[in-house]
Amino acid sequence: MDLKSPEVFWPIRSGLLASYPPLESDAVCDVAIIGAGITGALLADALADSGVDVLLLDKREAGHGSTSASTGLLQYEIDLMLTDLIERHGEEHACRAFRLCLDAVDRIRDLATELGDCGVSSRPSCYLASQERDVPDLRTECDARRRIGIDVEFLGPEGLRERLGIDAPGALWSAQAAEVDAYRLTHRLFARARGRGAGVFDRTEVIKQERVADGWRLKTDRGPAVSARWLVLATGYEAALLLKRKRVALHSTFAAISQPQTAFPGWTSRCLIWESARPYFYARTTDDDRILVGGEDAKFRNASARDALLPKKVRNLEKRFAALMPMIAFETEYAWAGTFAETPDGLPYIGEPPEYPGGLFALGYGGNGITFSAIAADLLRSVVLGRPDPHLDLFRFDRGA
Repeated sequence: MDLKSPEVFWPIRSGLLASYPPLESDAVCDVAIIGAGITGALLADALADSGVDVLLLDKREAGHGSTSASTGLLQYEIDLMLTDLIERHGEEHACRAFRLCLDAVDRIRDLATELGDCGVSSRPSCYLASQERDVPDLRTECDARRRIGIDVEFLGPEGLRERLGIDAPGALWSAQAAEVDAYRLTHRLFARARGRGAGVFDRTEVIKQERVADGWRLKTDRGPAVSARWLVLATGYEAALLLKRKRVALHSTFAAISQPQTAFPGWTSRCLIWESARPYFYARTTDDDRILVGGEDAKFRNASARDALLPKKVRNLEKRFAALMPMIAFETEYAWAGTFAETPDGLPYIGEPPEYPGGLFALGYGGNGITFSAIAADLLRSVVLGRPDPHLDLFRFDRGA
C-alpha cells in the first residue's frame, strides 16, 4: 500500500539521517518487530533498554512509511471526546485511557528532549467549537476532564478573542500538549537502540510468518530467515490486511506547510489548534518557524485518487487558515497526502488478536498515533518481560467498540 504522497516535508528538510542494511544472513533474537516507523522505533528503544535482544525489519527504507508524513501533534485527546468514550465503555475504562494518553505525551516530550534534535516543544492545545451548538458539549467535556485531574479550561467567545484573537463560539484550552518531528525522533531512537545491540534492517520484506514450537520463524524475500521468541507487528495500516475481522476504516488526509515565518501575531504560545467539526482542521508551528495545517479528510479509495485531490485540498486548507488567523500570511511551500486508519471508538489496538494467536500487534490507529505508539511500547514490553500490564484490556482486539 502506498501510504503517502512521494514528496513529504520532513525527509526533504532533514535529508538522509541514517542508512540501514538489508538482512543478509539468518538471525536469532528475542523479539522480531516488523515495521521500522515510529511505532517500531519506540518498541525497539524500550525493549533494548530492558536488555531484550531486538531485531527490526521493514520492506521500505526505515522511517519512510507513514511516519515520514506524520504531522507530529502530541495530544492526550483522542478522536472521541471523553464523555463519548464514557458512553461507549464506561467511566473507569474511558478515564484510564485518557490518563494513559496524558502520561504518554509527557514521556514522548521528555524522550525527544533527551535524545536531542527532534523538533520537540511543549505547547498548549486549543480545541475550537466549530458551531454554537457544540458549546454545551464542550462545557460538559471540560467538567469531565477536570474530574480526572486534567488541566483544562473553557473559553467563551470573549476569552477566546483575548487569548488568540479568534472568533469562535468557544474552546477548550488544555495546558498539556506538544509537537515533534516524528521522522527525526524515529532515527534518533534507532541510533540509541542500535547502540544497545538492536538490529535494524530495511529493504527486507517478510514474505512468510510461521509459528513454531519455540516462537516464530520469518522468511524474507532476500532469503535469510529470522527466528524469534516473540513477533510484534508494527506495520500500521497495512497490518489490517492480516486480520480477518475488519476493525478500521481507511481515510485520506492532507497537509501543507508554509515558508518560514518572521512572526506569529496573536498566536498565544503557538498552541496546537484543532476543531470540533468532522473532518476537522488543525494547525501547529514547527521548530524552524513554519506553520503546518492539515485535515480535509476523505474516504480512502486508492493512492492515485488521494493524490489527485491534493491541489484542491491544499487550497481549502489555506482558506481555512486565512479565515481563522487573517493576521498571519500563509504561503504553502510543501504539501502532501497520507492514509490513516480510524477505529470506531478512537482507541488503538494493542496486544494479541483472537485470529492471530501468538502474534503481538501495536496498531496506533486514529489521530493520536504517536501517543498510542508510546503506550504500546510500554504495554508490549511488559508482555515480553512476563509481567502483562492490566491496562492492556483497554486496547484488546475483542472489545466492544
